Amino acid sequence: MTDLFAHTAQQRIQQEAPLAARMRPRTLEEFVGQGHIIGPGRLLRRAIQADQLSSLIFYGPPGTGKTTLAMVIANSTRSHFITINAVLAGVKEIREAIEVAKQRRELYGQRTTLFVDEVHRWNKAQQDALLPHVENGTIILIGATTENPYFEVNKALVSRSRIFQLRPLTEDDLRAVAKQALADPERGYGQLNVDLSAEALDHLVDVANGDARGVLNALELAVETTPPDDNGVVAIDLAVAEESIQRRAVLYDKDGDVHYDTISAFIKSLRGSDPDAALYWMAKMVYAGEDPRFIFRRMAIFAGEDVGLADPAAMGVVVNCWETFERIGMPEGRFPLAVAALYLSTAPKSNSAFAFFDALGAVEKEREADVPNHLKDGNRDKEGFGHGEGYLYPHAYRDHWVAQQYLPDALQGKVFYQPGEIGYEQRIRDEVARRREAQLAAMVEGESEPHLEVLTTSPTNRGKDAWLQRAVAGSGRQLAALRDRLFEMAAVQRHHLVLDLNAGSGLLTWEAARRAPEGGVWALTADETTGEALRQQAARLLEVERPVILIGAAEELDYLLSLRGEEDVRFDRILGRNALLRMWTPPPRPGGRQPGGTQLWFFWSCCQPGGAAVAGRPCRPIAIHPAPHAAAL
Repeated sequence: MTDLFAHTAQQRIQQEAPLAARMRPRTLEEFVGQGHIIGPGRLLRRAIQADQLSSLIFYGPPGTGKTTLAMVIANSTRSHFITINAVLAGVKEIREAIEVAKQRRELYGQRTTLFVDEVHRWNKAQQDALLPHVENGTIILIGATTENPYFEVNKALVSRSRIFQLRPLTEDDLRAVAKQALADPERGYGQLNVDLSAEALDHLVDVANGDARGVLNALELAVETTPPDDNGVVAIDLAVAEESIQRRAVLYDKDGDVHYDTISAFIKSLRGSDPDAALYWMAKMVYAGEDPRFIFRRMAIFAGEDVGLADPAAMGVVVNCWETFERIGMPEGRFPLAVAALYLSTAPKSNSAFAFFDALGAVEKEREADVPNHLKDGNRDKEGFGHGEGYLYPHAYRDHWVAQQYLPDALQGKVFYQPGEIGYEQRIRDEVARRREAQLAAMVEGESEPHLEVLTTSPTNRGKDAWLQRAVAGSGRQLAALRDRLFEMAAVQRHHLVLDLNAGSGLLTWEAARRAPEGGVWALTADETTGEALRQQAARLLEVERPVILIGAAEELDYLLSLRGEEDVRFDRILGRNALLRMWTPPPRPGGRQPGGTQLWFFWSCCQPGGAAVAGRPCRPIAIHPAPHAAAL
């Protein structure tokens, strides 16, 4: 008698259940959608039909059939099936289920399948309680979750389970679900005369947004609240459908996987300069209730990370829009949101600010470097230790700039910041490079006369202390000016092949690369260390734009070129600084003194018949310029 009453009560519950619960598929044939995992011939379908399941995790948005698929398995398997909802159950329920599984296995040799709905709701300890029983085969676990299992489910459980990702149902799938409910006489509305117009069905399907439960709930509300007409027809037109489901269900969880996926799509649309996509993804977040301050925060980060100095105004625009939003609130605050997003998506892009992280990496990896003496604070100990002595005040020079050492000795020549090629950075790119080259050249020139720190001090020998503080007196600016004059005289064309005969710091090499982008540049240096440093700098350029760095003497030029298969190369211009001093030593001056302080700057116009020769290569010298002490050119 008790079983009879229980059976009757169960039938009544099923009849009074919502349409979505009543229409839950019972077999694979009734299941709609997810053909990519349970279509004919698919692994999961074969496993269900053969009752040979291993532990599974179903992952997907609500209404895609995760629980339904578990119920289909329950109806198809010969194993004992236990259902637990992780929201309501804890460790106690887990232990009870495990105990039942052990008894079934020992007494009947029957396996137990444990279905855990919303498994991501369990904490680590609760999930760990399942692990040994999954491993020894006491239970077969089927978990269902709307959250990414790789983030929310115990890694050990994930590694022992097959993961199937369910996708939102297609419009055709949702139409099939609705028609199935209208046709089923036992669980649906097959006994009623329901006339669902095509426009109404399209509206239900469109607004449900891939959620079968949403379609069935809206259909139920429409049918149950619409009285039949005189002919007994329940007519559901577009107006009724719009009343039944007025707002599109947007899948968005502020703490879940979709949240991060959506903001990722928004940022990538901004980075890709697609204003339409950026507005769409931002609208989806706002529509779903995302805090606009979170969106503003991400846009402020983007302004520094992805726009940067290509448009220095971008950060100010975002901050101003953010402040405006705080003053006016919603819904009008959507205008400053849109302005900020549109500005960022249409602004030129540069990620050169990542140079900071390169500098941070150098700090972490490099040996701790001392601050150069002339950069130290001299307010307290300039007299005693000479700190700050030799510092050149940039505002005292033309253009408010002077070449001097700013990096530690061990990092001289290290480059972190690389200006981009568009927007504001395009305007400063060449100037940054030219100043950097002039500065490096000045440092090379001044290697023998560093800004030394006074390690001991004495009030009776200040003259010696002052002598130790000699600085490189503006050599970088002089070098840059001479470089520019030399190239004006040489008239290097964009298509020229140029040889820097004594590359040294690369002062002439990089200017040649800039002036002959469609030609080519070769740089010769006799010093192995200098050559490797130049090669490292050249590696930052595209391979087709890199100067060729040759290491050897000028007399070996033909041999060095032949090693590269370039023995037929004929240079249009050969430039050099102090290169002749390596091949020719001037006679001593009267009294036995050698000439000092003379730097020879020259260039050749090459490949002209009857010209001079450098290492057997015909050239005609155009000018020889002793500098910087020459009285005239």
